Amino acid sequence: MRQLPWLEPGDALPDPATAWGVADPVPGLLAAGGALDVDTLMQAYSNCVFPWFSEDQPILWWSPDPRMVLKVNDFRLHRSLRKTLIRFAETPGCEVRIDHGFAAVIDACSRAPRVGQSGTWIVPDMVRAYTDLHRAGFAHSVETWIDGELAGGLYCVALGRAVFGESMFTRRPDASKIALAALVSLCRRFGVQMIDCQQNTAHLASLGAREMARKRFVAHVAAARQEQAPQWRFEPVYWSELLSARPPSPDVTT
Repeated sequence: MRQLPWLEPGDALPDPATAWGVADPVPGLLAAGGALDVDTLMQAYSNCVFPWFSEDQPILWWSPDPRMVLKVNDFRLHRSLRKTLIRFAETPGCEVRIDHGFAAVIDACSRAPRVGQSGTWIVPDMVRAYTDLHRAGFAHSVETWIDGELAGGLYCVALGRAVFGESMFTRRPDASKIALAALVSLCRRFGVQMIDCQQNTAHLASLGAREMARKRFVAHVAAARQEQAPQWRFEPVYWSELLSARPPSPDVTT
């Protein structure tokens, strides 16, 4: 069995191509240890690596192959969500805000229950790290607000036009889906081609996400992070990127 690299703070992350594969105990695992400072996180995301670990574990770094991604032009706007977005866009007191309450969003994501999970990977060290990354201008929150209250949202990392989805939460029906649809709309408006989803889930697949070979994903990120970043604000006219597009997908009951 290959030895998993152990990092000291300040060490460079290994090449993502050296992550454990299907013949290893934990496919996608790249290294352990190191630090969660802004410089290390920037290096990680630039090379398609992300941290993911529980409170009783060291920092674990991952680069799965294949990678789950959502190409924004493939986003499945189901009929029920389309109706929800139209109603949301037309209702006074309903709005999308970006970076208005990042701290509240990541805190809510850390507390959101997950199917099949008893705890959270958004441990206090991760909250502090991504809050620092937000202050540095590289992490953003997309927020659904209803009548002055934060109803749901998500946070992501963005380097140029490379966008990496992290986590979402909801307090009202469909509030997290509204936030994701808003992010897709913003990405379409500013020429962002895809949103990284990290790992395969049935929910992401139902929204149009698909697996991509890590080699192709690394090449995409290398190019996209050199491009001009989107303007991280949301204007209601951006909904037209979705609502004026091709007919929505039919709802599927599983």
